[in-house]
Amino acid sequence: MPASGTLRVTLLSLHGLIRARDPELGRDADTGGQIKYVLELAEELSRREEIESVELVTRQIFDERVGPDYAQVEEVINSKAKIVRVPFGPKRYLRKEGLWPYLETFIDQMLGHYRRVGLPDLIHGHYADAGYAGGQLARLLHVPYVFTGHSLGRVKRQRLIAASQESKAPKPPRDLDRKFKFTVREEAEEFALETASLVITSTGQEVEEQYAIYDHYQPGRMEVIPPGVDLKQFYPVDETEPLPRIHDQLTPFLKDAEKPMVVAMARPDERKNIEMLVRVFGENPKFREMANLVLVLGSREDLREMPSGQRRVLTNVLHLIDVYNLYGHVAYPKSHRPSDVPDLYRLTARRKGIFVNPALTEPFGLTLLEAAASGVPIVATNDGGPSDIIANCQNGLLIDPLSAEEIDHALMRGLTEPEQWQTWSENGIEGSRTHYSWSNHVDRYLRDVTEIIEQSATPALAQSAGRTTRRLPEFDRIIMTDLDNTLTGDDDALADFVDLLNTAGRDIGFGIDTGRSLDEAMALITKLNLPRPDVLSAAVGTELYYGQDLTPDLSWRKQIKHHWQPKLVHEVLDDVPGLFLQPEKDQTEFKISYRIDPEASPAVAQIRKMLRSAGLRVKVVLSLGSFLDIIPLRGGSELSLRHLAYRWGFEPERLLVAGDCGNDEGMLKGGTLGVVVGNYSPELDKLRRLPRIYFAEGHHARGIMEGIEYYDFLNHIRIPNDRIEHEPGKHRTSETAGDESNEQHDEPSAGEMNDDPHQRQSSETATAS
Repeated sequence: MPASGTLRVTLLSLHGLIRARDPELGRDADTGGQIKYVLELAEELSRREEIESVELVTRQIFDERVGPDYAQVEEVINSKAKIVRVPFGPKRYLRKEGLWPYLETFIDQMLGHYRRVGLPDLIHGHYADAGYAGGQLARLLHVPYVFTGHSLGRVKRQRLIAASQESKAPKPPRDLDRKFKFTVREEAEEFALETASLVITSTGQEVEEQYAIYDHYQPGRMEVIPPGVDLKQFYPVDETEPLPRIHDQLTPFLKDAEKPMVVAMARPDERKNIEMLVRVFGENPKFREMANLVLVLGSREDLREMPSGQRRVLTNVLHLIDVYNLYGHVAYPKSHRPSDVPDLYRLTARRKGIFVNPALTEPFGLTLLEAAASGVPIVATNDGGPSDIIANCQNGLLIDPLSAEEIDHALMRGLTEPEQWQTWSENGIEGSRTHYSWSNHVDRYLRDVTEIIEQSATPALAQSAGRTTRRLPEFDRIIMTDLDNTLTGDDDALADFVDLLNTAGRDIGFGIDTGRSLDEAMALITKLNLPRPDVLSAAVGTELYYGQDLTPDLSWRKQIKHHWQPKLVHEVLDDVPGLFLQPEKDQTEFKISYRIDPEASPAVAQIRKMLRSAGLRVKVVLSLGSFLDIIPLRGGSELSLRHLAYRWGFEPERLLVAGDCGNDEGMLKGGTLGVVVGNYSPELDKLRRLPRIYFAEGHHARGIMEGIEYYDFLNHIRIPNDRIEHEPGKHRTSETAGDESNEQHDEPSAGEMNDDPHQRQSSETATAS
């Protein structure tokens, strides 16, 4: 426990629409069970004495299509819990696949937030996007980190490919990746798994079959803690109660509204397999005779304005209703209120109906718990959470979602065996209360995270937040540049750049970020007659020095030594065939460097596995196919730059950073003012899609000066207006970069999730834990 005796918890859930009042569940593919989960988790945590505060952090949105609620900076949940909305990316609403280019900006925004309000005791990231951002924040701030994936990209990819192969017109895997951004998502999940001290899952099947297919699968860090169900809302039916409002909404669709109901509640998404359910219903006359089918597929105002994927699924459902002539047998209400949902479950129980979830993949299935708590038997996919729910509650049947025969048989059994129906109903009511209360969830949650926090060192930066003074008081802004091939390469341009620095004024700091060791870097700086840097990040971002005396940043040193075991690294790698230690001058306290013979050495992936198998959590950086560096997990130029800004109170836009190759990518992304010099390597082309990155025409130091002029950095700092159109091939702001439609938004490749900046041109990077 922290000294205060209570915990400050940050929950990160970045996509979808989150509000405390009447959350819009089912509005789109991103506003579903995860939203409900984090809201109820925040509320239950805040009820505990051990909790000082809970911040549920999400994205701030200014978009008249979704309304003003999501533009509020803060929204109170209760006296100890609130929603905090952070702006990043375009102001308008984006689906989750469109957020990847803007996560670095979110990270910088959160650093500013934590500097104002102080560090949390725990960061908990939900889903892959917040998993990556939370992992980066945790590594930088040395704060314990928890991850919940909710659904996993690699599992989803496999399921969609299998379903596609079953269809008459299978989709190429490349098309699926383009739509769902699986490559970048899976890289983010690997990063989160590597960073997390605890991974919370809902089911044992998630651990054993889903997380197990990831490289950074470590079952010892995983804990199965099923989510809860709000028992104040979801309770058994009272037959004396009047029929609810939802009854009146369904009745116009149905010839006989008194028949049992088979209810499916899901957004219109191909993964939810609703079309299969309609086919099963349409092809069995006895099924139609015995029951009505109720499809609650979110809320819509105009079918024509729905996202194309949802519109396609819903249109297909309507076509099937017409093909099988199911009019009078199927209800598909256009909209519903959140308060209608518990009423619908109780109405289903009153009619002796069944709740069905035929999804292709289901990480957990909160709707199944809600149905169980309300006394409704369930039929559900044999993937993920339903297996555990039915095992614990004994309240229904599992089915293969690709088998029409299994779905039909399970539903007919529930409809034709009244004694079995009653047993399932009673079991669900009892089992949901025994196994799935939020109180039980948070009891286990606090037990686990308290143990992690007590074993964690006090964050090195905890005392930096809120400082009013700093050791670099004369600097108003800093120019931070790569050394090799960015500053160097054009002697005349370098001389002009030095003249510019000498006349810039004392409020302009000069910094260098290099992969060279301190001695090598200073030797080159002296040879080039460069000014002595005010800030020097050396040895692949593992060392930070300030001022004329090159005073080391001891807080950075303390921070990155976390889990660093150089002796064990040597034991694992020194005798590996094809690896040769570089000379002593290239070795530093936090960098072990090898030359590599690609013909004789193992692949980098194998080296990573060797290190991980030995219990090492490190970064592995391969450059030019022949240089291999092993550095601490919390090292690297990207994090050293953010440490500098956080500790000394520099806003990101007061840091101009310049580079030329893929190893500079980390420090170029985010809220800083980036400059890519004209002689850049092609791997940086993808950064044209990101905000605040200027592609100069001038090469080497000439390009740096062009960027300084573009941003007017020596005068007032011109931050490009979000609404100004960019010149093709030059600069893209966060708004213009997001002008593509949500369906076609172009995201970074897997390499853009790499957090291992290095000064030599990197051909491959990897991490080991």
